[in-house]
Amino acid sequence: MALLQALRQASPLQAAGRLAPALLAGSLQQLRGFAAAPNQMALIKELRERTGSPIGDVKKCLESCDWDLEAATAELRKRGLAAASKKASRHAAEGLVGLAQGDGAAAVVEINSETDFVARNDQFRSLVSSAAAAALGVTALRPGSGAELEEAALGAAAMADGSTLADAVVGVAGSVRENVRLRRGFRLSAAPGGLVGCYLHQSVGPGLGRIAGLVALESSMPLEGDAAAAAQELAHKLAMQVVGAGPKYLDRSVVPSEALQAEAAVLREQALKSGKPEKIVDKIVAGRLDKFYGEVCLLEQAFIMDSDHKVQDVLKQSGKQLGTDLSISGFVRVQVGEGLEAETKDFAAEVAELAGQ
Repeated sequence: MALLQALRQASPLQAAGRLAPALLAGSLQQLRGFAAAPNQMALIKELRERTGSPIGDVKKCLESCDWDLEAATAELRKRGLAAASKKASRHAAEGLVGLAQGDGAAAVVEINSETDFVARNDQFRSLVSSAAAAALGVTALRPGSGAELEEAALGAAAMADGSTLADAVVGVAGSVRENVRLRRGFRLSAAPGGLVGCYLHQSVGPGLGRIAGLVALESSMPLEGDAAAAAQELAHKLAMQVVGAGPKYLDRSVVPSEALQAEAAVLREQALKSGKPEKIVDKIVAGRLDKFYGEVCLLEQAFIMDSDHKVQDVLKQSGKQLGTDLSISGFVRVQVGEGLEAETKDFAAEVAELAGQ
């Protein structure tokens, strides 16, 4: 108002002189606003790429941090940790297994989510792939497990961006707003001259699927050229065998005595209840135990590519053709959600839970 009054009392020349600075100041302020908008969009884009958080959360966090990118990144991480902590108790039995191969070794990691919807998320799939690659560099095994990686060592595995695998899992959990859990990891390697065969079932992309099988195939002599290719193909088929037939043990010598005694007790009771004379029950049990071994021991299973031969027979025949002795030193089978019971909810409870979020 004061400016308008002064302009009315001034001559046209004086008015122009007084009005110019005000117009210039307003124009500069408007220009700063136009310049700030693209810069803010760039910050929003970069923070979203860094964290994978929803764009609405990214914008609000940047605004609350006065558009300081580093401060906003730290704040989003805090929020992600808090959100992941709240969700950690929620049931997570969906997800994927990731498979990575290296020189004479392979690693499998299982990461769970609450829903199959998140398991189809690109960010989740990228996490699983990166986790498998990171697991290849972990060598600490859980005592007595054979191939399962030690939990703390797996969580501390280095990711490509310098963070740990455990931190990466928390970050994705905060972004997708579900409980995301690093359940387990395995690493299988072969001795020099040997190789590892891999197979993924229900694959959803390179190195990603629902069931993974690994087999360590050893050779008494180094294999090269066509012989090495043939051995690798055999190892791949044996990995398919592990996925399809689901063996629990390599051979009968490693079946725990407790498992064997429990099976024998069941078979004995079945034979006696069927009215078989007790004097022949032991022979019946022994015969049925052979069938049990043929189901749970990899080497004694019928080969899926040729059911007339056992796996151990195929190894002998293939070794003879390649001029070497072939043997299996270990195997791994990992299935998403295996051993995790599916969670059941009634509709009212589910609605009440959603209303309380």
